Amino acid sequence: MTMLPPDRLFPAEAGQRSIARALYESVKNLPIISPHGHCDPQWFAENERFPNPAELFIVPDHYVFRMLVSQGLSLADLGVPRADGGVVESDPRKIWHRFAANTHLFRGTPSAMWLNHAFETVFGITVPLTAETADLYYDQIEAQLAQDEFRPRALFDRFNIEALATTDGALDDLKWHKMIRDSGWSGRIVTTYRPDAIIDPDFRGFVQNIIALGEITGEDTATWVGYLAAHRKRRAYFIANGATATDHGHPSARTEDLPRTEVEALFHKARNGICNAQEADAFRGQMLTEMARMSLEDGLTMQIHPGSRRNHSATVLAQHGTDKGFDIPGRTDYVADLKPLLDAVGMEPNLNIILFTLDETSYGRELAPLAGAYPALKLGPPWWFFDSFEGIKRFREATTETCGFYNTAGFNDDTRAFCSIPARHDVARRTDCAYLAELVSTGRLREVEAFEVAHDLTYRLAKEAYRL
Repeated sequence: MTMLPPDRLFPAEAGQRSIARALYESVKNLPIISPHGHCDPQWFAENERFPNPAELFIVPDHYVFRMLVSQGLSLADLGVPRADGGVVESDPRKIWHRFAANTHLFRGTPSAMWLNHAFETVFGITVPLTAETADLYYDQIEAQLAQDEFRPRALFDRFNIEALATTDGALDDLKWHKMIRDSGWSGRIVTTYRPDAIIDPDFRGFVQNIIALGEITGEDTATWVGYLAAHRKRRAYFIANGATATDHGHPSARTEDLPRTEVEALFHKARNGICNAQEADAFRGQMLTEMARMSLEDGLTMQIHPGSRRNHSATVLAQHGTDKGFDIPGRTDYVADLKPLLDAVGMEPNLNIILFTLDETSYGRELAPLAGAYPALKLGPPWWFFDSFEGIKRFREATTETCGFYNTAGFNDDTRAFCSIPARHDVARRTDCAYLAELVSTGRLREVEAFEVAHDLTYRLAKEAYRL
């Protein structure tokens, strides 16, 4: 018995399905390049066993707990920590039972496919998860987590991951990455420079963070020149510890390239915590352009993730803190907002800026035409909410005719749920092969070309875009 039909996600039409199957067979065993994600480097540094099935599958997975909350469960019921340290469910088996009793909620969603893939291929369970099978699942997963071959490093090797990037704040000391490096383990875990806390005036503790930045770097971050110098030092520190990219999660794609006097005035307000909302947005926009210039200097690939309306629920934000309060996609303007940055560095062929979106309407109208014109731009894969069969399919259909395949950056899984990484990459490989099969069968792509493109989408484009 299997929960994973071998031809899942392939076209229903027999001829196209045959082509898709052949394409998939050529790429299914390629190594995983995971260039953007949120796995904890401490897992691989200490290589301790994962605590329990609930901590592995439920507590860290936004997709899972959002769906359960939407049907009346609370985050506290699911063991998600409270910001104030208040009481939450601490019995992992009870959390698991609540999850198991509600797995029907995930029918037809990518989460169901990812979960079933992990249950079957990682833990060898082939019966559906229900309230009745909850203990069978829990006991089998728990027993296997106690074995050495299910520790983080062993799973990393088993998943055939060639490189995995974590995302770390600009003030992080990167001690876990150093521990990994000093351990002699051959697995490649790289850090990513995420400077939101010292770029966004609306970030909680921003003023104190700027002071800490100065203390760490020995630069005078009370001045614009010293502040930029401190960024350069931190970027160099991250590069020395394996970083190949930066990551910027801004509310909008706004960029600016303002005169020096205006920038210094903006910075003065920002570092003193007195800028208004418009000034804060302008400062973030200026810093995206500054980060692009620095990437041109030091070679770090730049990722821009705009358009998420962060922490939409004030109640959940207050109770459980950031990253739990229901981030929601919002409309995003790229053509006008990116123009200052593109005027400054957009024609630079040695610069890699990867654009992501949560606003699908911008694919064909804005993002694909931009990536199909400016040498510095690459189009990132469907990100969060759209890293699914339908989302990836729509992405290819909306962008390929304008920017082709080679102005895109492959796939990334963007996840904290470690065991879902192979599943997510498998979905991307199957979906891309299904799309390529359609192009072949309709005479838009030669079959020999489709095999080359399948390999590139699966492996080469991500490896090159992130300089891995």
